[in-house]
Formats: sequence, structure tokens, C-alpha cells
Amino acid sequence: MTATFLTELAHDADLAPLWTAVHRRLCAGVPAESIASVRVENLSSAGTAVLRSWIDTTSRRGRDRSGVKVDGSSTVVPLRDVLAAIALPVAQLVPLVELAVGRPVVNSAALRRQASTRRRDLWAEVEARLPHLPGLVARMRAAGTDDVESTRHFVRALAEVVAALPYRPPTSLAKLAHDLAGDPHYFDLDRNTGSRLVSAVAEWSGEPEPTRPDHARGLLARTGILADRLSSTVLLHRVRVVGDGPLDRRLREVNTPVAVTLLDLTVHPPMFAEQILTVVENPSVLEAAMARGSHHAFACTSGHLGSVDHALLQLAIDQGVALRYAGDLDGPGLLIARQVAEIYGATVVAMSADLVRRAGAEPSAVPFVGVDRVEDDLRDAITASGRVLFQEHDVVLDELLSPDRAADPAV
Repeated sequence: MTATFLTELAHDADLAPLWTAVHRRLCAGVPAESIASVRVENLSSAGTAVLRSWIDTTSRRGRDRSGVKVDGSSTVVPLRDVLAAIALPVAQLVPLVELAVGRPVVNSAALRRQASTRRRDLWAEVEARLPHLPGLVARMRAAGTDDVESTRHFVRALAEVVAALPYRPPTSLAKLAHDLAGDPHYFDLDRNTGSRLVSAVAEWSGEPEPTRPDHARGLLARTGILADRLSSTVLLHRVRVVGDGPLDRRLREVNTPVAVTLLDLTVHPPMFAEQILTVVENPSVLEAAMARGSHHAFACTSGHLGSVDHALLQLAIDQGVALRYAGDLDGPGLLIARQVAEIYGATVVAMSADLVRRAGAEPSAVPFVGVDRVEDDLRDAITASGRVLFQEHDVVLDELLSPDRAADPAV
């Protein structure tokens, strides 16, 4: 068998469907010497004729019987007879089909068995390393994994975290992730690894799994893991306090917005006076409040609610502060408003259908996309406009900063 003949066979377009079918059988884990015949789809009449010219003997032709049987679009080819007729050793079958198809023969059945063995070994290791977290292990196993090594890396790091709980003295989440996983962001709470860490700590502590970011950070803090208490802030402006702690003094001493961290709210929480606190989405509202000399109390979340925002809102309602919320009249703003109203009982202001109509036909150049879960009158107003109404619009600022707005009790 010459290399030239093998190349000619591999590149014969009429025989390409045959070699593709054989390649598929080999990749399924069938040994070359075990393939007696193969079913070929869409073999051309020319290809069928070539095969019959090779294997149909004089006696077979005399009985009007062919070894190559056509059944609709399928053709059953006696592969052993074909190889014998062209004197191709079985050992040459794999090189032939690889040359014809352009891909190596890979035993997918063997790979599946190996993968199954690796997964079985993985879950055995997970159960051994996390024996006190059966709930988390069950959820991880149900979710499955496409990356055995990354899962193994996570489990080993998590096992070290759990083994050392509670941390005394406390340590930061970033330091823990750096020392145990080699990446300070490995356990960030917006990652799956961070979410599973919270689940593990909750199960270890025997506490319900938290659903809010501030609750998740509180859970970790109780076990000595301090998660991002400094980088995220909420802005407070003209918020009145009656306490004498460090944050109370800062808020009392200035008439400009104060950036407050989660550390401030949890370690030295302020004591709020009775007042109406309006929570807004954008810092531009606070800029306008300073420019107009407004005495209304404001808090600014700068978008979606994070842990520091939840901590502030919870502290406010715990101390009897009346909450209002105002955001951009777009999809995210309406979503945040709904969350603040449902979770903290805030009154939504400056987000009404009347305000949309007063803003005119085109309050901005930004189209409104996806009006969802909005009351009918507001939906009709937004649909008629087709534009987002931002908090920077004068009708919104006038509504929020007007001295005639429902006043704070002591203003």
C-alpha cells in the first residue's frame, strides 16, 4: 500500500461519505478490526458504483446480488470486503479516514469514561473536604461542572476558610481570598465563588441564607470575615442627627454631602432625628439641592442598591425615619423604586404620570425600552412620550426641591 494510493483514496470525493461514516464509528470507540460493515448516508451513485466494482465477484453478479446494499438514502457497505478487495491493511484504516476527514480519530467513548471517572473522583473529594456542608455539596453536585480543576481549586480554598471559622481577629475577604486562592477578588460577592462562600458560612452557622447584600456581609462579619466595608459609599446631605458618635458629628458639622461607608453605618451608626429622608438615584440631585439652598434631607445611592445602601435604609426605618424614593424614569430606576417601596415601605415620589406629561413630548433624547410592571396611567404616559425622564430634568428637580413639598417635621 503506497502513500500515493492512500492519498488518492482519501481525496476521492465519491468515497468521502464512506470515510466519514467509518471515522464516526472509530470515534465512538469501535476498534477498526471490529467493523464488519458500515451504514453510509448520502453515498452518491458514482461512489456506490466504485465500491461494487471492487467487491462484486463474477458469481455474485451472476446471481444479481451486490455486496453494497442501497436502502433509500442509506447504503450498507461491507467494509471488510472493501479493505480486502483493495488490499488495505486494517492498520491503515485510521490514517486513511483521518486524512480524508481532516480530523484525528478520538475515542469519545473512552474520553467520556475518563470524564465520568474524574467527576466521580471530584465529588468524592468535595464530600470528603466539606463533610459539614451537605446542603452546599448537594447543590454544587446538582449544578454540575465543566471544569473539574477549577471546582477542585474552589473546594480546597473553601475548606480552608471553613476550617478556620470564626476568624479572630477578623480579616478582610480580599486578604482571605489572596492567601487561600491566590486572587484577592476570588471570593468577591458578585461572583459564583463568593455566593457559594456565603452559602457555606450560612450553613456552618446554622443561619438562613441571606438574600440581601447587606445581610450577606453581616453574616460574614459575625464570623470575622469583613467584606468590602470601605470602597462603597452612600451620600448623605442635610440629614439631621441627634447622636454624638463620630458619624453624627461629621453630619452635623457640614452642609455639604457626606460620603458614608458600610463601616461607618455598622461600627459607628448615626442616630437620626425624626425627618423625611428622600433617597435619590443620582448625585446631580444633591448638586442641585446645594445650588438652590434646599434644606430637605437626601441620600444618594448612585444607581442600584448595594450593601451600604441597604444598611442605610434599614437603619433609617429602624429609627423611625420616613422614607421617600425618587429615581430616573427608566427601566432601572423603576426597578429600584419598586425594591425600595416593597422592602422598606418608602413612598415613591417624582416618578408619576403627571410629571411625565409635564416634562413634554420629548423630555430626553434617550428612548424608553421595556415598560414592565408599571401602573396603567404611568405606562400610558411613558408610552406616549417614548423617552426616558431623567432626574436632571427641571420638572423633576422642582418636584424634589420645592419648599412647598411635604416638609420635614423640623424644617
